[in-house]
Order: sequence, then C-alpha cells, then structure tokens
Amino acid sequence: MRLIRTEEAEGAVLCHDITQIIKGVTKDALFRKGHIVTKEDIPALLLLGKDRLYVWEQEEGMLHENEAAEILCAMCRGEHMERSQVKEGKIELTAECDGLLKVNDSGLRAVNGFGEMMIATRHGNFPVKRKDKLAGARIIPLVIQKEKMERARKAAMEATGGEPILRLKPFVHKKVGIVTTGNEVFYGRIQDTFTPVIRQKLKEFDTEVIGHVTWNDDDRKVTAGILEMVEKGADIVICTGGMSVDPDDRTPLAIKNTGARIVSYGVPVLPGAMFLLACYEVKEKNKERTVTVMGLPGCVMYEKRTIFDLVLPRVMADDPVEAEELAALGQGGLCLGCPECTFPNCGFGKGV
Repeated sequence: MRLIRTEEAEGAVLCHDITQIIKGVTKDALFRKGHIVTKEDIPALLLLGKDRLYVWEQEEGMLHENEAAEILCAMCRGEHMERSQVKEGKIELTAECDGLLKVNDSGLRAVNGFGEMMIATRHGNFPVKRKDKLAGARIIPLVIQKEKMERARKAAMEATGGEPILRLKPFVHKKVGIVTTGNEVFYGRIQDTFTPVIRQKLKEFDTEVIGHVTWNDDDRKVTAGILEMVEKGADIVICTGGMSVDPDDRTPLAIKNTGARIVSYGVPVLPGAMFLLACYEVKEKNKERTVTVMGLPGCVMYEKRTIFDLVLPRVMADDPVEAEELAALGQGGLCLGCPECTFPNCGFGKGV
C-alpha cells in the first residue's frame, strides 16, 4: 500500500472503500475496495475530501484489513452463527437460532490487548434471539503485520483451549415439575399467586410443565414431592415458598434431603438473595441425567426481574452454573427496579 495524490490516481487500485455520507440520505461506499480509479472519478473523490488516497501495493509480511478481518472472524465464530461480508476490515456475527451466548473473556482480552484489532461482543450468559447481533470484529489500520495476526490467533487459542471466543448454545426442550409449599396455600387460606408467575416465565422458553403439587410446611412431604417429579421425568424441579429463615420454612432442608448436590444456598443478587440451586443426579438404564432443582424466594412472585431470570436461560441451554459464577454476580447483581424495565438491556446480572 502506498499514499498518492488524488490528481495522480488514474489507473490506481483502491485498497479500501471510500464512503460517502450525506446526513439523512446515505452512508455507503461510493467507491469499493479494488476499484480502478478513472479520470472521471477524480472530481468526485476530491468532493469527498480525499486529496490523497491509499492505493494497493503488496508488501511482504503485511495483510490487507479485509484479509486480517477474516482471521479475527475465525477466532470468534462458533456454531450457530451467521457472518456478514467483510467491509472496510469489519465483520459482524449474528445468531442463527435462539440460545445462550457464551463469551470467553480471557480469549477476548488476549486479542484486544494486541492493539490494531478489536472484537466487541454483547454480554455473555444472556439469551439471544435468532438474527440478534452478537459481535463485531475489526482491523483498525488499512494493513497489519501478518506475524502480529498469527500471534493474536495463538494467544486466543491458548486462552480458550482451542475453542472459538464465542459460542451459541441453543435452548433445548425441558420438562418441568413445580412443587408449591406453604401452610397458607395448602390449607386454602390464600390463593396461590406464585405458580402463575412461574408458568408465565417458563413460556418464554421451550418448556412443558409435567406436574404441579402443593404441600404444607412438612419437609418430608416436600422432599417426596421433588422426587416424584424426578421420577416422572422432570429436567427441572422448581420449589416455591418456604425459602426464608422462619421456623416453618423448610424447603431448603427438603431439597437437601433428596440427596441433591447443593450448588449454592444464597446469592449476591437483589432481588433473589435467598435463592437455592441444586443438582440431582439420576442414573437410568441407558444414561445418566442431571435434574436442576431450584428453590425460589418469594420476591420472584412480585418483582419484575430476579435471580431466576439470570439462571433459567442457562439451565435451558444445558449450561452448568457453579457457585463461583453465582458469587461473581455481586457487581451488577442489584436490580434498580426502574419504572420502565429494559432488562436484559441494562446492567442487572452483568458482573465483572
């Protein structure tokens, strides 16, 4: 690549797009990369403010921005993603299906730390819809050292273990059992207003409620109710009520007594601090499966967004959630309860 005066550019090959911007009318390339400049093009180029032009001249060991962008795209792109055509050193990725976006932060930081190249993504561990934009990757200069791109690629692969920086995990069908607890509901003293909220949130995903039972605050009965749902084939068992520290609230004990592994009882998220997450391992004839058991605090019944909205999408994508990840939600774990909720387009649940 070399720099020449526009008046002397006749016959030269442009090595990048020349964009024309007319406010409210157009923002597009008037001349594309690879265009051979004619005598008639020169006045138009000067009107665009291009007194000098970069024209193509192959240099040993250097890559054009579009070639280098292809390398960046290969570092990022996982399965179930569509890519745009490369334009001015930039490629965008969009979702081919509904799913959970996973971002390898170490790989992302490794690439962005090199300079002269960048990858920007939407936040990981959140659901996306088909056709949603996932990321954009771009080379900053018009040309970049081939060796630098190779070093960036190796650094990314080392950080991710050879996997793409981005992954999209499709949502899968889940069978759900609901166990409602509480003397006040069991004995008909109040109406169950919790279960309708759960059912509504489950409708956002491909779920099938296969059973619903209501028990009083007898932990043995609640334990039996959970195991009954597991026996029916539930992939998820959701327990509502009985999650506080009151003497009658026995749901955490009931979940523990099933033999499930308690991932976390209590999370640094508001609303939802009293949330319990557990995994129950089932050994069947031909396979083993893991049932996710959740104990939901009462706030899920009346708050717009809670810890349930952060964990459910991951469960629906078969993405294991561990205690360390829940602990990391402290920064960003405070819902501000905005009058007009914009979740997930806000800071709630977006930790460090």
